Amino acid sequence: MDRIDYKILAALHDNARISISEISRMIAMSQPAVTERLRKMEDQGVITGYRAELSPTKLGKHTTAFVLFKSNSCKEFEAFGEASPEIIDLYRTSGEYNYLMKVVTESSETLAAFLDACHVFGFSTTLVVLSTRFEDKSLVEGIED
Repeated sequence: MDRIDYKILAALHDNARISISEISRMIAMSQPAVTERLRKMEDQGVITGYRAELSPTKLGKHTTAFVLFKSNSCKEFEAFGEASPEIIDLYRTSGEYNYLMKVVTESSETLAAFLDACHVFGFSTTLVVLSTRFEDKSLVEGIED
């Protein structure tokens, strides 16, 4: 990958709906050349998908928390996690806790009910988000220049 690829990735990260013609204008490269670079990065697995960012609060999810979880049954907990719409990210981790979850719920009351349901599988420490400075920071920020 070269700096042009990083510029393409930065443009896509900022706006996944950007047109190939707009990217072409931004980096002064032909549309077929940009299309070929995108195809190669998709084939190599550098680009794994395109998605819309959704606003949790506009969808009625006003409480976000990170939950450190120590499970006594990983397979059962992972199945629970896959079935739980409150869990939007689930990471297997090292250390005292074997999972880190990002959870969104309607309120602190629904967060408490969710945590009660989790405790069948182990115990947790919950960190409620008070504010967000940034999310989903670009992996190529500062590289493309």
